Amino acid sequence: MPRFAEGTGIPIRGNNVMSPPETQVPDHIRIKNRRKTYLDKHPEYFGPQLELADPLLYDRLIRRFQTPAEREAEGRKKGYSGILEADLYRSEAKLDAIRHPDPNSMFTYKRGPDGEILAEDRDEIPANKEDGLARWRWEMETRFLRGGDEDFEYDAVDNNPDYDDRVIEERDAQDRYFDEEEPEFVEGEEAVAKSKSHELRGESGVQDF
Repeated sequence: MPRFAEGTGIPIRGNNVMSPPETQVPDHIRIKNRRKTYLDKHPEYFGPQLELADPLLYDRLIRRFQTPAEREAEGRKKGYSGILEADLYRSEAKLDAIRHPDPNSMFTYKRGPDGEILAEDRDEIPANKEDGLARWRWEMETRFLRGGDEDFEYDAVDNNPDYDDRVIEERDAQDRYFDEEEPEFVEGEEAVAKSKSHELRGESGVQDF
């Protein structure tokens, strides 16, 4: 490596100065990353049993697009008691939506002419099965990451280093390191910058021939 005399304006750097130092990952970020890794490794989490997490959302994003054969197949997975439980949760949720309507909800409910409960769709409702499934997974993933699944044992994931993603952690650490870095002038660079600034102020911008 060539050596430069002091005062040349060229900073002298060691072999490893450009590498960001080891950075401790904040606990809340590590926990979120572990939960995301868990979901990636366990796609079965998004199975039919998750319907009870939000029966109305599941009804409008998933069930509405299912064919009779798909509903029958799902029913076999749930079992008779599972079907009754889902129907009960859904009915109670619809009644509660009528009694306490949420203006921010993507759908509302009203009574039909015969007393039946009818859903009123809004613009946010997905138009097809694929969009509905993507929206459902996004909602349930967001709920899981923030710790909203009261039936899940989060400690088994949050305290398990097997769910660490080192690649993501190193990338996040580098991003935080470079975001915190501020540009600095060494003595020679600062002098060059001032000289250029002075030259620019003195130029007229018109070429003389």
